[in-house]
Amino acid sequence: MRVLLVTHYYSTHRGGIESVAGQLASLLGREHDIVWAASDCDPSPDSLPARVRFLRMRTSNVVERLTGLPLPIWGPLSAVQLVRSIRGADVVHLHDFSYLGNVLAWLFAKLRRKPVVITQHIGLVPIRNRMFRVLLQLIHLTLGPILLRAANRVVFISRVVRDHYLGRVTFAVPPLVIENGVDTSLFVPGEKNQREQARVALGLDPARPVVLFVGRFVEKKGLNILRDLVSRVRDVTWVFAGWGPLDPNSWGEPHVLVLKDRSGRTLVPLYHAADLMVLPSVGEGLPLVIQEALSCGTTVLTGTDTAAAVNAPSDAVYSCDVRPDAVEKWEAEIRRLVDTRHVRLARRLAIAEFARTRWSWDVCAAAYSDLFASLKTNNG
Repeated sequence: MRVLLVTHYYSTHRGGIESVAGQLASLLGREHDIVWAASDCDPSPDSLPARVRFLRMRTSNVVERLTGLPLPIWGPLSAVQLVRSIRGADVVHLHDFSYLGNVLAWLFAKLRRKPVVITQHIGLVPIRNRMFRVLLQLIHLTLGPILLRAANRVVFISRVVRDHYLGRVTFAVPPLVIENGVDTSLFVPGEKNQREQARVALGLDPARPVVLFVGRFVEKKGLNILRDLVSRVRDVTWVFAGWGPLDPNSWGEPHVLVLKDRSGRTLVPLYHAADLMVLPSVGEGLPLVIQEALSCGTTVLTGTDTAAAVNAPSDAVYSCDVRPDAVEKWEAEIRRLVDTRHVRLARRLAIAEFARTRWSWDVCAAAYSDLFASLKTNNG
């Protein structure tokens, strides 16, 4: 089968959506011919099957550089490349509808009467910038329902994201929920000596609590809340792994360690070293970093909606409402969880076992493969 996979960036950009697409390309590329169209502002991923070919789109990425919003703008030649690739595809698979390149791919696929699958990872993300907030609201209120309604199948990565759209969109076919997998052979709970070695390698005080954040340094991920929390909770070491315009290095706090070169395998020691991972993000579906943390047995504190999407044991994922006036509640919860960290240390194996039995990339990829095959058959 020939699949055209369309994302805003490649997995080398290190965002959650792109990473999910990369995992699916790796697994589906064993049996199917995949053309992966994405922006050319990052290197093409390596170590993928030979049946995965890259279609690099000429891109202006000025919006993300200036604001942190991942909104690449593809050039006119990209439209020509998309048309050619769609002509030879059996199925067109889009990850989220709100990117210009994905919209173009949807349009050209419909004109060529090719089946379209949209995997929707997130809902509407509230942001402070008024211009971009209005733009995103317009896309979600007008263009989004059109694309989702006319897609041959829509897949949501969690029940929370699905429920967000159920009251807003009349689907041609009932949508599916296919949860992302996690590499439970890589993200595993470390033994006590491994956790201690991870702290030593990072230059961390073995006796001092460690609070971890993994993700882009942007407003959506809660960096404004985290900045307030860092100034309030000073008796822990804060480790930030990520990149973006809201750089924690600029806060000038001595109890903050920023790591900008971590992804995949190199994140494992951070999850091992951490007593708690904090992610006060908004508009999320099922963040991959939470799945990774839980696979390593690391307790997570996140927003209420995100915690509902994870649906993990109550002693594995804790939650607070993500509001500017809720910083004191976040501070109190962080202090409580840090003070009782030894109680949950004994639960790391049980938390990791929950992740291992709940999420599987093989199961996820098989569900997509079956879906694509049914669409190809129905399309004649």
